[in-house]
Amino acid sequence: MTKFKIIPVIDILNSKAVHAVKGKRTKYEVLKSHLFHSPNPVEIIREIKNKLKFYEFYIADLDSIINNTPNFQILREILEISDAEIILDPGIVNLKDIHKFNRYRIKSLILGLETLKSFKVINQSLQILSQNNIIISIDMYKGRIISKAKDIRKQNLLDLIKKIESLDIKNILLLDLFRVGQKIGGIPPLFIEILNNFNGNVLVGGGIKDFKDILDYKEQNFFGVLIATALYDGTIDAEKLREL
Repeated sequence: MTKFKIIPVIDILNSKAVHAVKGKRTKYEVLKSHLFHSPNPVEIIREIKNKLKFYEFYIADLDSIINNTPNFQILREILEISDAEIILDPGIVNLKDIHKFNRYRIKSLILGLETLKSFKVINQSLQILSQNNIIISIDMYKGRIISKAKDIRKQNLLDLIKKIESLDIKNILLLDLFRVGQKIGGIPPLFIEILNNFNGNVLVGGGIKDFKDILDYKEQNFFGVLIATALYDGTIDAEKLREL
């Protein structure tokens, strides 16, 4: 049986960790928590790994996503942390970007629908990366696809999921930006429908309210959840997470 994953999120903006809320990036504030003492992403990952025994982290480099100014130095320092595995969303646009980040020892590279130039980039990525090293982020806002690419934006969501599956992609992430940072709770019916229509691993990001939410996602056989707000503000006891 596949182990259920609980993956802490680090959103980086202006080279500092920030608290993401509803995708309103210009309003993100510096992240504060009882779990660490600095907004430095490197120090946060080091402290969480050492104190809470998390070893896999999801990083959204918003400087790269918004302004095409990746935090390469921060990435290099994070990758020097022993036993830390990184899932990175740097706002991939095209094949050139994939080559740029493929040089780093990243466990999985996020290809987000929001930033991709076209669906063709997903196909092209398979010439460089293994299916197991790619996660397609199904970027949404209140259940509707977010994408700069017309050929992605115009598609029916479930049809798009099937098209992704036809490429033998193993992993997708359901990321509804409206739910991010809000602790809305519950599992959207759309997420269940996608889970039942995708023959692969389905991660979920955004909206985790409490420990029960995590248990519910596990019971429904999701592959795992990304967690930020409810972990960092103390709503969820990190000791409980280790029981899973």
